[in-house]
Amino acid sequence: MQKLVEYIVKELVDNKDAVKVTQFEETDSYVINVKVAPEEMGRVVGKSGKNAQAIRTIVRSLAGKQGCSDKKIIVKFD
Repeated sequence: MQKLVEYIVKELVDNKDAVKVTQFEETDSYVINVKVAPEEMGRVVGKSGKNAQAIRTIVRSLAGKQGCSDKKIIVKFD
């Protein structure tokens, strides 16, 4: 999932070197943390959060297909 999110976010921004995507596991969820340059955050989140929501939907859908539905998947944008 981490590689997928990283690919999507890098395609949305100009400064690809500033993109950092990390993933860690909590007791009941997987957390994917996305960091980009502050001036690029608007592009990643999108108008009214539509890009961010689309990324979350893609990740959750793929996780369901891969059988990772035992834990919740959270995508955070910093």
